[in-house]
Amino acid sequence: MSKERTIVFPYVPNSVPSVKAEMLKEVNAKDEMELYNEIPEHLRFKRKLKLPEPILDEYDIRRHVEGLLEKNKNCKEYLNFLGAGCAQHFVPAVCDEINGRGEFLTAYVGESYADHGKWQALFEYCSLMGELLDMDVLSVPLYDGGQAAATSIRMASRITGRNEVVVPRSMNPEVRMVLGNYLKPDITIKDVDFDPRSGLIDSKDLNSKVSAKTAAVFLENPNYFGCLESQASEIGKLARERGAEFVVYCDPISLGVLAPPSQYGATIACGEYHTLGIPMVAGGGVGGFIATKDDMKYVREFKDLMFGITETNTPGEYGFGEVLFERTSYGSREKGKEFTGTSTGIWAITAGVYLSLMGPKGMKETGTTIMQMSHFAARELAKLKGISLKFKTPFFKEFVLNFDKSGKKVSKINKMLLKNGIIGGKDLSRDFPKLGQSALYCVTEIKTEDDIQKLVEALKEAL
Repeated sequence: MSKERTIVFPYVPNSVPSVKAEMLKEVNAKDEMELYNEIPEHLRFKRKLKLPEPILDEYDIRRHVEGLLEKNKNCKEYLNFLGAGCAQHFVPAVCDEINGRGEFLTAYVGESYADHGKWQALFEYCSLMGELLDMDVLSVPLYDGGQAAATSIRMASRITGRNEVVVPRSMNPEVRMVLGNYLKPDITIKDVDFDPRSGLIDSKDLNSKVSAKTAAVFLENPNYFGCLESQASEIGKLARERGAEFVVYCDPISLGVLAPPSQYGATIACGEYHTLGIPMVAGGGVGGFIATKDDMKYVREFKDLMFGITETNTPGEYGFGEVLFERTSYGSREKGKEFTGTSTGIWAITAGVYLSLMGPKGMKETGTTIMQMSHFAARELAKLKGISLKFKTPFFKEFVLNFDKSGKKVSKINKMLLKNGIIGGKDLSRDFPKLGQSALYCVTEIKTEDDIQKLVEALKEAL
């Protein structure tokens, strides 16, 4: 029987047999599998993995990985109309220029000894986001929008002492799954139906489900379908009358043309800020935010680190420091509001660069362009035989097209669009079967009339 070949991987640290043996000896283990003793026997994979022969040189491994990546349908080579929570927006060159500077990489929060302008950059991000949201207080960024939504609801639960939350059934399914996991087992989620004609939350169903046990009424605006919740003020009033917090999940790039949540009653605003100068990078260019007014009732309930500015011992000099450190799990594991971990500081700095570059006028122009181009696209597409606009409600950036009268499934239509170099809308038939063969399309500021016309012609061919 031939002896098994020992392989030393140049790109895997400590794969030299003598080094591995020394490390195992140090922890008093006979072999690597002893390190996994806590995993139950029935969960272990007993057979050898069927892996290809290892590639040991740098050039060939690079060619191999690039070959795998080239199989992807990317948004540089394909015209993309897919949104559903992550979409293409314009990324000014200065955003990548600044976030790539050595003093910011990796912007992993850090303490004062590692600060080379990082704290000031994050403080400026919070200030700019606060102005955009018409709020006073933000913490360092969260992992993503789903995390921000879940923590906002836990904040509301701690503030009110209640353990139920009311959410729209029309919300982003991925965010809804995060809530289901993160709020277990002590917070109950109640789903509220949406009006099948308008796409908006069903006010009667909402009214029946908000009670004295409700910690928060959660609302997306724009909602997952892109619709603008025109009843937002009434929903906020209902929440406050029944002693609940009003948590609104919003898209910050919409706030150049839409009122911020605070102006229609939101006590906590949250969301995803990847729309602010951040590329999609395979779904990784994300970050979450939570904002409130300057009220200690809310400030004490933030789980993450928070940076403030204060005078130093030197007259006229200011410095940056952490606010209420003891409320975080870093300050006190036992008394921390929630456990906190990896932050997306590099993207927060990028968003700060974007907001300072755009200014109020730039944000207004961008929002206006998105509104105009998305509504133009919806009108042109709805003219095609077999296609209709599912909801007649005003929308921002995203809209739902229904293909029932075409007699074809969205999945098949999307495959045909791919052959023409176009990524179609998100197929909603699985998550929202009541909508029939419908798809969620997204049009941002980077789309042109020619792009939309190309989509129109491709859909004509597909139908």
